[in-house]
Amino acid sequence: MPRVRAGEIELGWRQWGRGDVTVVFIHGNLASKDWIELAAPMFPSGLRVIGIDWRGCGESDRPKPAADYSNYSMQQHAHDMLTALDALDIGFCHLATHSTGGIIAARMLLMQPQRFGRVFALDPVTPLGMSFNADQIGLFRAMMASKELTRTVMATAASSLFEPDSMAANAIPRFREGLGEIQALFDRIIEQTFGVSEGIWIGTPVNLTRERESRELERRMSEIRHPHLVLWGERDGWIPPTDLRAMAEAMPDCRLVVVPNIGHSMNLEVPALYAGYFGAWFGGLAA
Repeated sequence: MPRVRAGEIELGWRQWGRGDVTVVFIHGNLASKDWIELAAPMFPSGLRVIGIDWRGCGESDRPKPAADYSNYSMQQHAHDMLTALDALDIGFCHLATHSTGGIIAARMLLMQPQRFGRVFALDPVTPLGMSFNADQIGLFRAMMASKELTRTVMATAASSLFEPDSMAANAIPRFREGLGEIQALFDRIIEQTFGVSEGIWIGTPVNLTRERESRELERRMSEIRHPHLVLWGERDGWIPPTDLRAMAEAMPDCRLVVVPNIGHSMNLEVPALYAGYFGAWFGGLAA
């Protein structure tokens, strides 16, 4: 896969489709651009969709984390993305985000508002950030040492892929029948997740907690005037709907849609449904 220079590092990136309308996908924590791999072939023609891996993830460089993880902050990821867009000669684009990609995008929108059009946000971490206590951060540290634990926790981010009884405490998540290529992609994603930088494993919850405590972005939500379509899966146990409602109320042009029977990752759980929403939001722009 190609890589693009972003300051002192290189980031992995991939393009799906061609057209005059460009949409850049910002993935979530412990993830990569590959999370839209199954949905992308179903996006409308006329769209050029580009996924870029964060530093520390996917096929990007993994710089050694600073002691305070400041070089893996949300602002640093936003700066990396903007620098990568410069290198790719993308002067204007729309954004599609997932999970923590949402708050990275919020920083991008505030840093260079004129550069972006519409935003399609799937189960986003809002500008309010998130709070993680010492036990929760300890869980991430334990995941670094256990692929089995990593798989169990990551299953909660795609809960509709698994038999409900297998998602109980101390159980081993068991796939539903008939998932085919979705199951294969999930298994590959687990392998990929296990290789991310400590700056991602620990730095992301640390820095999201700082965002929550600083309230900087929370106070600036009204400045984000870009049209937003926000989807939240009703089985998402990661993103509190109260935060999404606060975001929708504070931002001038933000629509929140609750999707039944879906967890945190529609792009992986039901790629065709994700592609349908994606196409409805961006497809008319390519006409």
